[in-house]
Amino acid sequence: MKKSFIQSVKKVALYAGKILLLFVGFILIYLAASYCLSRITVEKEEDSKEEIAIYIMTNGVHTDIVMPTCNEVVDWSKEVKYTNTIAKDSTCQYIAMGWGDKGFYLETPDWADLKASVAFNAAFGLSSTAIHATYYSKIVEDESCKKIMVSKNQYSRLKEYVINSFKKDENGHFINIQTNANYGKKDAFYEANGSYSLFHTCNTWANSALKTSGQKCCLWTPFDTGIFLKYSNK
Repeated sequence: MKKSFIQSVKKVALYAGKILLLFVGFILIYLAASYCLSRITVEKEEDSKEEIAIYIMTNGVHTDIVMPTCNEVVDWSKEVKYTNTIAKDSTCQYIAMGWGDKGFYLETPDWADLKASVAFNAAFGLSSTAIHATYYSKIVEDESCKKIMVSKNQYSRLKEYVINSFKKDENGHFINIQTNANYGKKDAFYEANGSYSLFHTCNTWANSALKTSGQKCCLWTPFDTGIFLKYSNK
């Protein structure tokens, strides 16, 4: 009986060791792929006009795409309404858009508040997504905020990419999420299309936005670092 018990324990330990080894191996491969693919640059389209200023902005983890609130291409305030924010400030000249896991956005105001269930669902694409929209009165360029000049045609493509990321109601309008989890007085959340995962993160979304609009970006990246390295000399 004792020998059988010891053998059972050894088998369990062996299986546990293999699972741990596979997990560590997966993480190492993921990080290596993230590093290598984010260093491969997709170059900006040649001979494009510099007509509209957009920005990329990071909080150190998450990348937002910042655009003019209103110009001849699109007026974002028609769907991303000022009245959905606490401040209701209609003088803001810029709007930042970020796509991500709904659980992270609404249930994790700080990393200390991160629940294991939220992290697991986000990692494996098991939860819904949201768009976080923030209005700004002005934009300050620094290491965490870079200006990119695009043509009207490129901006139109970016507009379509962002619009297609929003989930719409039966009348085609963006769906505002009623919540008290706002980050400030000038932001709001909206239901989004798509599924968040280790392979399609908030930064992957932002990188694809740049790629769609013909701007310099990474071949693929789940992190903000790769994106900002492309603009570190701007």
